[in-house]
Amino acid sequence: MTEGAKDRTEGERDGAGGDRARAGGGLTRRQWGKGVLAVGGALALTPFPAGPAAASTGSGRQTLRHGTPGQAGLLAGHLGQLVADAEAFLDPSPKYPWYAGAVLLAGRGGTVAVHQPIGMAVRYAAYDEKTDTGVEFAADQQIPAAKDTVYDLASVSKLFTSILAVQQMERGTLELEATVASYLPEFAGGGKQDITVRQLLTHTSGFRSWIPLYKAPTREGKLQLIWDEVPLRPPGTAYLYSDLNLISLQLVLERITGRALDTLLRDEITGPLGMDRTRYNPPASWKPEIAATEDARLPWSGLDRGLVWGEVHDENAYSLGGVAGHAGVFSRAWDLAILGRTLLNGGAYGKARILKPETVDLMFTDFNTAFPGDEHGLGFELYQHWYMGAMATPRTAGHTGFTGTSLVLDPTTDSFLIVLGNSVHPVRNWRSGSAPRVAAANNLARAVPVRPARGRTSWFSGTASATTATLTLPALDTTAGPPRLGCALWWDTEPRSDLLFLESSTDGGTTWQPVPFTTRRRSEAPEDHPAGTATGWSGRVWHRLGADLPSAPALTLRWRYTTDRLYVGRGAYVDALRVETGDRVVFDETRPADAARIATVGWEPSRD
Repeated sequence: MTEGAKDRTEGERDGAGGDRARAGGGLTRRQWGKGVLAVGGALALTPFPAGPAAASTGSGRQTLRHGTPGQAGLLAGHLGQLVADAEAFLDPSPKYPWYAGAVLLAGRGGTVAVHQPIGMAVRYAAYDEKTDTGVEFAADQQIPAAKDTVYDLASVSKLFTSILAVQQMERGTLELEATVASYLPEFAGGGKQDITVRQLLTHTSGFRSWIPLYKAPTREGKLQLIWDEVPLRPPGTAYLYSDLNLISLQLVLERITGRALDTLLRDEITGPLGMDRTRYNPPASWKPEIAATEDARLPWSGLDRGLVWGEVHDENAYSLGGVAGHAGVFSRAWDLAILGRTLLNGGAYGKARILKPETVDLMFTDFNTAFPGDEHGLGFELYQHWYMGAMATPRTAGHTGFTGTSLVLDPTTDSFLIVLGNSVHPVRNWRSGSAPRVAAANNLARAVPVRPARGRTSWFSGTASATTATLTLPALDTTAGPPRLGCALWWDTEPRSDLLFLESSTDGGTTWQPVPFTTRRRSEAPEDHPAGTATGWSGRVWHRLGADLPSAPALTLRWRYTTDRLYVGRGAYVDALRVETGDRVVFDETRPADAARIATVGWEPSRD
C-alpha cells in the first residue's frame, strides 16, 4: 500500500464525515456547466455564484518576510502554544513519538510568525522489529531539524501535479471535462473510457486506492497495470482517494507537453517562484539537509531498501524513478510557504504569476457536493477537520502526506500552516492519526483574534473536545410584557458533531427546553433556528440574535456548547446579552451588576 492510500486508512479520518454547512456554496456540476465553458480546451469563466475561495484573490502579490505575531495580526500566546504542543509529540504519544522531528511554519498575510524546527531530522539508523525500538545513530551522527531541512512531501506532491494540470487548462491544451482516454487512448482499457480529467483531480474516478506498480520489473509493465486496471466503482459515483488518479494525470501531462513531470515542475512552478529547495530526486549533495524516513524492509514495506534517506519513501514513486504524480517531491517549509502565499495571492508572488485568480478560485471550489464530508477542489482537499482542525472552513484548502507532512491554507483569515515531520522515522507503524497537525491548526486558528462585538469583552466557549460548557443568566421575571432576548453571536463548529444550544428553564434548572431563535448577519436575510441550536459554518462574523422567551416569574436562560471527542471548530462567542419585557430591560450585560450574575462552566471572558 502506498503513502496516499495509507494516509487515509490508519484512523485519521474518524468522524470527518457529516453534513457541511456552506457559506456561498460550492459549485455543483450543474452550476459548473453554466459558469465554466471549455473553449478550445481553455477555461472560459462566465459569472457564477461566489465560490469558497473568493477571499483568496484579494492579497495582491505579497511576498513573505519573518516577523512578530503582532505584525501578522496573530496572538503570541497561542503561537507559543503551537510550538509547545508540537514538541510534546516528540515524546511518546501515547506509546511512540509521532515524529522524530519537524519544522513548523505559520503565518498570516505576508508575515511568517513561526518558523521553528524541533527534534531530529536524522536520529535512527534502523528499526529493531524484535524489540520494537529504534536503533539510534551515534550522537555525533544525528542531525537536528533546522529551518531549511528538506522533507519528502509524500502525497503533498499531488498539489504540484494538480497545479501543473490547471496551468495546461488555462493554456488550452487540457480540458477539465474531457476524457482521460482522449489524451491517452491506452487508458481506456478496463472500462475506463469515460473517466474525465476532473474525476482524476477530485478522486471520483472510481479507482481503488493503489496497486503495487513496483512489482512490475519495467516501466512499460507498470503502465500496463494502469491501462488494464478496472475501477471499483463507475466514474462519478463515489469518492475514493487514489494515488492512481494523480499518476494517470502525470501521464496525461507528459503526453500533451512532451516534457517529463520533473521538468514541468521546475519550469512552471519552482523556477518562477524561486523555490530553490523543491524538486524531485534531490542530488546527493543535499543529503545532510534532508530528513531521513523509514528503515524500509519487508514485511512492513513493499520493498527491502534499508534506511531511506535522500530518496523518495513511496514504493511506487521509487519504482518510477523518483518522479511520480502522487509522490516524490522534496521541499522545505519556506518553499511551501511561498507556494501557499502564491495561492492566497490569487496565483502570483512578487513579479511571478503561475495561475490566474479565477483558476485559483476553481482549485478551492468544492466539486464533490454529491459526497458530503469529502469536499474537494481541483487537487486540493477542502474543509477537513481531521487534519485542518479549527482552521477548517468551506474555504480552507490543503493536503497531507504519509511521511508526516501537511499544508493548510485558510483564505478566510489569510493564514497558512505548514507541518513537515518525519513520522515514519524509524518505522511507519509508530505513528497513527493526525493529532500534531490538528493541534497546530487549532492553535493557529485560536491565534486569529475575534474582537468583541461590543465593548472590551465577550464570552468564549473554548475549543476543548469531549466537553460541555454552559453560560447561564440569573433567574429573571419575564411576566411584565412580551419577553425577548437580544445578543451578538459568533460560531464555527464541526458540523453536526459540535452544537450550541439556547435553552430555558422555569423550574430552577431541573428541566430545560430549547428556545428557538433567529440570527442575522449584515446585509443578509435572517436565518431561523427553530430547534434552538447552531452548528457548522457561519462565516466567522458576528450575527445579531433575537429570540422570543417564555413568560415566567423565574426564567433561567443558558447557552450550552457540546463537543465530541474528535475534532473541534473555532468555537462560539456570545456578547451584549440583553433581555427585555415590553419596555422594561430586566437584564443587560453592559451593566456591571448584571454581568457579575452570569454563571459559567467552561466559558471564559475574551478580549481577543
